[in-house]
Amino acid sequence: MSKTFCVSITSSKSEPDRATVGFVVATAALGSDKDTLAFLSADGVWAAVKGEYDQIDAGEPFAPLKDLVDKFLMAGGKINVCAPCMKKRGITEDMLVEGAVPAGGATLVAWLSEGSPCVTY
Repeated sequence: MSKTFCVSITSSKSEPDRATVGFVVATAALGSDKDTLAFLSADGVWAAVKGEYDQIDAGEPFAPLKDLVDKFLMAGGKINVCAPCMKKRGITEDMLVEGAVPAGGATLVAWLSEGSPCVTY
């Protein structure tokens, strides 16, 4: 059984439920002792941008996205943000929440090539 897990999140502002459920699952993976990566791409990149992630809220019964992202990072989760997706949206590295880092597709491929399962939201 793999010791790693990946959650790919492709929506946030456009579909807050996807980002919210993605971070709920990612945090559950950490709770199951999995080294967990959240890979944010397309619209999902906004889930790691200061001043944006705190405005994304799927509503009850979920916690606000900011709380979920902060909890995930505090528990040791990793967030990689698609660098080309950031560039397309005018997002720079200094705009990301502490703990989130820009990454290219090769980083995701390397993570998955070690046998990590991945779910996408």
